[in-house]
Amino acid sequence: MTVAVFALLLLGAVPIALVLALTALFYILVSGNTVLFESYPQQLFAAIESYGLLAIPLFMLAGELMNEGGVTRRLIDLARLLVGGFRGGLAYINLVANMMMAAIIGSAASQIAIMSRAMVPAMEREGYDKPYSAAITAAGGLLSPIIPPSMLFVLFGVMAQVPIADMFIAGILPGLLLGGTFFLTIAIMGLVQQYPKGEWLSRQEAVQALKMGLPAMSIPLIIIGGILLGLATPTESAALASLAALLLGRYLYRDLKVAMLPEILKRTAINAGLVIMLIAAAGVFGWVVVYEQLPQMAAAWIAALTTDPFIFLLLLVGVLLLVGMIIDGIAALILVVPILLPIATQQFDITPYQFGVVVCLTLVLGLLTPPVGAGLFIASSMTGVPPMRIFLALLPFLLASLITLVLLAWQPWLTLALL
Repeated sequence: MTVAVFALLLLGAVPIALVLALTALFYILVSGNTVLFESYPQQLFAAIESYGLLAIPLFMLAGELMNEGGVTRRLIDLARLLVGGFRGGLAYINLVANMMMAAIIGSAASQIAIMSRAMVPAMEREGYDKPYSAAITAAGGLLSPIIPPSMLFVLFGVMAQVPIADMFIAGILPGLLLGGTFFLTIAIMGLVQQYPKGEWLSRQEAVQALKMGLPAMSIPLIIIGGILLGLATPTESAALASLAALLLGRYLYRDLKVAMLPEILKRTAINAGLVIMLIAAAGVFGWVVVYEQLPQMAAAWIAALTTDPFIFLLLLVGVLLLVGMIIDGIAALILVVPILLPIATQQFDITPYQFGVVVCLTLVLGLLTPPVGAGLFIASSMTGVPPMRIFLALLPFLLASLITLVLLAWQPWLTLALL
């Protein structure tokens, strides 16, 4: 009955946070363990009683300040300086700029929205197919869950009780690998399609792009450098990045006005509140899952299928692709980690870092796949291209992502080399 209630609420378009909270309440009611009602508020609070979660609103704030303060535009100009002269240069610029933004924003949905507004009109003006332009921009959003910082990594680190800084470091090589496969995909597609010829910036334009772009690059350097060198925790890095974005936008680029700050803070508070509410509701749901010993039952079922860690991870990718198509990535992560992480670490001797990287990238693919595909609808609303046309143009990039996932599942050192 509990499973039926969960499915009914989910299919009834009830917000996922309420689905999780109400399902947990229903379970307590029908199980007869009414004494658990006394622990319900404690479990809600315990799920969000983590210093690491403070990084989520701070990274959101950094992204908002960057977008409004003109930092995003300067990063795109810097990417143009690096790769703009190649044939199809604007496609490469789009990808390089997305990699830079992924090192700051950490949210795939936010990145797709910001970059769709910035890049698709520019690519269309230079003769690129509009669905293809939207697809490259949406594919760039797949970099945000694994190139640090990452909202999903923060959440996974809290749930798995592993250092968030180590999760960030584990994502560096996989992020570069995924970016490399995307570059290769664009190059191969360029052999079929005749991309417009790119133009290198003039010396004066290059100097200006470099002068204005290097300060913008200080933000990802603050985040990643502070963590790698042990100078700051992820939360402290997020606060420093927000401060740097504020100072750059207000005093160097002068695009950020004081009058914009209340609206920026309001948007950040609303978006962060939604995520934190979801985490709290998932806390009590995970508590029920553990109480019912679902991880042990799932472990027994999986053990009957395989004893090979690589095969286990491939099965995991297949299941999570289906889950991610229906449920939001953050909600899905909260659902699967309490069940599957103990199986991966105890039964298959898979490190939490490899497991976390594979799970986070797999779940975010659901952002760009029907039937839900929130990322497709975000890109569609920003560009006016129908979601299915974006999806069809995205297929080569989704294939590249799956190849990357297989490599990450096959070779653990890709996530562990820098740790």
